[in-house]
Amino acid sequence: MHWAWFRIAAALTGISGVVAGFIVNVDRAARQGQGLGDVLANYFSLFTIVSSVLSVVALTVAAQWMLRHPGTSPEPVGIAMAIAAVTGPVILLGIVFNVLLRGDPAPIAATDPGWVSFMDSWATETLHVVLPIYFVLDLLFAGRRRGLPWSSLAIIVSYPLAWTVYTMVRGERVVNPDGSTPWWYPYGFLDPHTAGYVSAFTYIGGILFAFLLLGAAIIGIGRVRERHAAHQEASRPRIGGLPF
Repeated sequence: MHWAWFRIAAALTGISGVVAGFIVNVDRAARQGQGLGDVLANYFSLFTIVSSVLSVVALTVAAQWMLRHPGTSPEPVGIAMAIAAVTGPVILLGIVFNVLLRGDPAPIAATDPGWVSFMDSWATETLHVVLPIYFVLDLLFAGRRRGLPWSSLAIIVSYPLAWTVYTMVRGERVVNPDGSTPWWYPYGFLDPHTAGYVSAFTYIGGILFAFLLLGAAIIGIGRVRERHAAHQEASRPRIGGLPF
């Protein structure tokens, strides 16, 4: 099967998770009497949602290119960079969620109707389990991967760094939708009001360091796979100068 179809399936799965989470947040906001605008602004500020939406876009563009340009030539640099830039965040999201955040649902989840509970579970599992697993497989097995220069690491890390700055600045300027605090942070370990700024920035430093390591691994794997593909292509028997 053409790998493009795997990317399309992953993109559809990702967007279904984003939509399911959107529906859950709308329902909960209505039941709690919260301002819908604030709730949705917070939802689309979550690292999970931003990363998932970006990954859907990157996968869709990459799949379309593969379908329109059959062959064995490596993907364009722009597509390779886009895939690499979302691979790290999505994989790390899966690790962080399942290690730090799983089993810590919002209190209102206990009162969710059955269909909302199902939608919440669908969003959680697709975005924090299925999509991360897919990106590991894409990194290891997708065809036509292009190796990137080591300088690309700066681009890979720039997105999570920019999101972190945005979140820490915004957190002090946004009122919690439930009215309990005059601030709002998407993840408890980032909230300096919970355990202090030292704790929050320790987590941030650790996560950014993890992004550096993961980004380096993504670039390294891509470079090895490109060299291996080039070696295989060069060793193929040829007739009249053309691969046989």
